[in-house]
Amino acid sequence: MAVDGRSGSRQSSLGSRLVRRGFTDPEAAVLLLDGPGLHGLANDPVLLDALGATADPDLALLGLARLLEALGEAERNTLRDTLTGSKPLRDRLLGVLGASAALGDHLARHPADWHALVTFELRDIHPGAEDFVRQLSAGVRQAAPADRADALRVAYRRCLLAIAARDLSGTTDLPKAAAELADLAGATLQTALDIAADEDPEAAVACRLAVIGMGKCGGRELNYVSDVDVIFVAEAREDVDEHQALQAATRLAARMMRLCSDTTGEGTIWPVDANLRPEGRNGPLVRTLASHLAYYQRWAKTWEFQALLKARPVAGDAELGAAYGAAVAPLVWQAAERENFVADVQQMRRRVVDSIPATELDRQLKLGPGGLRDVEFSVQLLQLVHGRTDESLRSGNTLEALEALSSAGYVGRADAASLDAAYRFLRSLEHRIQLHRLRRTHLMPREDADLRRLSRSLAAEINDDTRADPVAALHREWKRHAVEVRRLHEKLFYRPLLDAVAELPMPAARLSPQAARARLEALGYADPANALRHLTALASGVSRKAAIQRTLLPVLLGWFADSADPDAGLLGFRQVSDALGRTPWYLRLLRDESAAAEQLARVLSAGRLAPDLLLRAPEAVAMLGDPAGLRPRGRAALEQEIRAAVGRAATAEAGVAAARGVRRRELFRTSAADVLGRLDDDPGTAVDVAAEALTSLNAATLQGALAACTAAWERENGEFPTRLSIIAMGRFGGHELGYGSDADVLFVHEPLLGVLDQDAARAAQAVCHQLRTLLSAPSPEPPLLVDADLRPEGRQGPLVRTLASYQAYYRRWSHVWESQALLRAEPVAGDAELGERFRALIDPLRYPGTGVPEKDLMEIRRIKARIESERLPRGADPTTHTKIGRGGLADVEWTVQLFQLRHGHELPQLRTTRTRAALAAAAEAGLVDAEDAEVLDTAWELASRVRSAVMLVRGRAGDSFPADTRELAGVARYLGYGSGHSGELVDDYRRTTRRARVVVERLFYG
Repeated sequence: MAVDGRSGSRQSSLGSRLVRRGFTDPEAAVLLLDGPGLHGLANDPVLLDALGATADPDLALLGLARLLEALGEAERNTLRDTLTGSKPLRDRLLGVLGASAALGDHLARHPADWHALVTFELRDIHPGAEDFVRQLSAGVRQAAPADRADALRVAYRRCLLAIAARDLSGTTDLPKAAAELADLAGATLQTALDIAADEDPEAAVACRLAVIGMGKCGGRELNYVSDVDVIFVAEAREDVDEHQALQAATRLAARMMRLCSDTTGEGTIWPVDANLRPEGRNGPLVRTLASHLAYYQRWAKTWEFQALLKARPVAGDAELGAAYGAAVAPLVWQAAERENFVADVQQMRRRVVDSIPATELDRQLKLGPGGLRDVEFSVQLLQLVHGRTDESLRSGNTLEALEALSSAGYVGRADAASLDAAYRFLRSLEHRIQLHRLRRTHLMPREDADLRRLSRSLAAEINDDTRADPVAALHREWKRHAVEVRRLHEKLFYRPLLDAVAELPMPAARLSPQAARARLEALGYADPANALRHLTALASGVSRKAAIQRTLLPVLLGWFADSADPDAGLLGFRQVSDALGRTPWYLRLLRDESAAAEQLARVLSAGRLAPDLLLRAPEAVAMLGDPAGLRPRGRAALEQEIRAAVGRAATAEAGVAAARGVRRRELFRTSAADVLGRLDDDPGTAVDVAAEALTSLNAATLQGALAACTAAWERENGEFPTRLSIIAMGRFGGHELGYGSDADVLFVHEPLLGVLDQDAARAAQAVCHQLRTLLSAPSPEPPLLVDADLRPEGRQGPLVRTLASYQAYYRRWSHVWESQALLRAEPVAGDAELGERFRALIDPLRYPGTGVPEKDLMEIRRIKARIESERLPRGADPTTHTKIGRGGLADVEWTVQLFQLRHGHELPQLRTTRTRAALAAAAEAGLVDAEDAEVLDTAWELASRVRSAVMLVRGRAGDSFPADTRELAGVARYLGYGSGHSGELVDDYRRTTRRARVVVERLFYG
């Protein structure tokens, strides 16, 4: 009993030690350690630690016990001594046994194969295809002819055992292991082909047969268990009929496939799949080289060229295989020129995802979203598009191609590093899953025991602690990589830049100096020589920046050419690139973000205003990469930002400069959105959106400038002695500003209690004068001209008046034109309560309860007629002047304002400062026919759009169509007219405004 007690205590102690080392079934482990093969090793802590370090200690111990039991006594003792004395062998052997039950079974059937691990350890080599051929051939030669298929399988697994041992012990990395697996596959195919030739010598002498590896075998990135994709190409030997030779080659190819694919007593190696051949399984198994080429040149689909990207001779006639590779390579690199090439590849990827069963979608490592295929498709698409002209990208290996794409600047370094890390992790995970049973699968297992084994096997590659909860750590790491892969796949795989590059003819894509000059002339650049100098400055050199520019420029040139002034677009791009070339994000943004490159090209070539604004602060390019970056900001957000910037300023000058800086950036945002058609789907509504954005921007700028000037006054003089409000007038008050509009305003103040009027007036005068001066002072920022000429007494009157002074003036001296001007008055900045009191003061003037006397109507009409005859610039065409020409803005606005003066008191809906809203209200009230209202609204909208277009294109305000043909073409492009249709725009404008003038004659002049 005492002995039993001591034995039980020893087993309990041993079981506890095993649990601490990661064993999950300590009782079974204790029994194995007490067995004949392992007896005495239970007290060896080094061996127990080595077992505990494996992916599955229980599986490793079981495999070791089976191996030792299968060996004779002498061999068993040799292995035991080697295990305890040689750490490298111990790590390799136990690593294999702990990760692969299938290789453990192999060692149990062929125990002498453990010597392969010693051989490779001592030599520390990474064998190639020729080494594997020698080893496989040696194993096959020792077998009888009837047993050669089994001998091939045994020799194959012996080689596989050595590869897995190096992989699992960390003495090789994933790319080398995958390359060795591909070389082993090629050697296996060669050995099987040799066996087939020995069995059918007549076939062997009748033909030359080359085996072309495809897919992962061709790319030297094979899995442990995978279909080996091949294509067969054959030629007749001298004096042999071609038909006879093809029959012989077909017999050899078919026998070779069966030798690898059929199941024997030693199992199978892997299926050999020839379905990537021309016509797939419906086509002949073997073709001549000429037949292959004829098919690819006439019938092949896009996916077949993508598949040929990885084609590589792996077995058979090396000379014929090399000839095949040389013949099909040009076809591969011309595939991107096919119609809808990029769209076809993208659609194929979507079909792959859609074909995954719903029950497998969240477990797919290979085909699912964020899986291996996302990385491979992205890399292959970039290769096929850019590899036409850049031979450094022509690799069939995914990781090599990804590195080349990064080095050449087609993929950002950070993105490439993320894809590389994710691909390595996902492939390693796939390898470990397949190694366990040597079964072809790409699905994550469900059982916790399998997941635990995987997590322990990949502990070094998981950025998390796998000891507490290895299953959860594995899932977190997998999902982290999958999410990153999917994000980058969508970013790289679907970006429009690829489409544009794929559509370029080869000379343009290459962008040599001669090709660049030819393309510039063909695209209609006015000064190709000067444009070529810009290209040379941008793209010459060996820097990464120049490499990225060479990728972007062929596409950008085409986008610039779609505009009215491509030369200006290219010049602007060079200026922006010179300013931002050293910033790491600029070229990365244009290369990687979906539409940023095209949007920048459109903005730079559409006119001068947006590029001028951009060049003053080129970092605003970042807006183009933000999906919401071109959405105009609301007034509240603008005021908050400007208020914060002004609050940090120490002087009025600094505060106003900060406000002007915000205004310049927001002007670029709005003008760029306008040029790109991003303000609104409806062009008519876009006019209102732009005007509202500009009104809010100027109002927020005035608010900030007023705060800056008031604060500066208070720093010198103490509390500001009066309340001050700014009243918007004209198009500013009507929320109808254009890009070149001044800010028409009135200044009103009201002294604080106890403050003398003259002291308050001096303070208000000083602040308002400084505000106007600083906002219009020379500066890198665009000026905001504050025009106060609509104030009482005009320029002869005081700049600022009290509310009481305004009241007295309007009661005694006001003219009808002033009442008309006040229809647009609206408080926009300063003291809000004072502004509302001013509004209440002027409402009886602009909406008089007694209507408008006939003499005042006569005066309004007289003034309008005088403006038309005297204010039109000398030489201006009255039929195309947008402001005071026939049927232009003034015609429509004065007509609408007449309705407001006459009926505003009785119709509240007419009490608005906005022309279009008042016109709609007049039509609704029956003051104007709906048809007439539509005619007036259409003319007003078109005139407003023309004025905006002139400013956007010329960079300076103008009320008439430009005389310069290029500028006129730019205006026409903005308004939706195609190249060469500027005359149609002018004709349409005259026709529209002529109809409006007829309505104005009837409604305004009576």
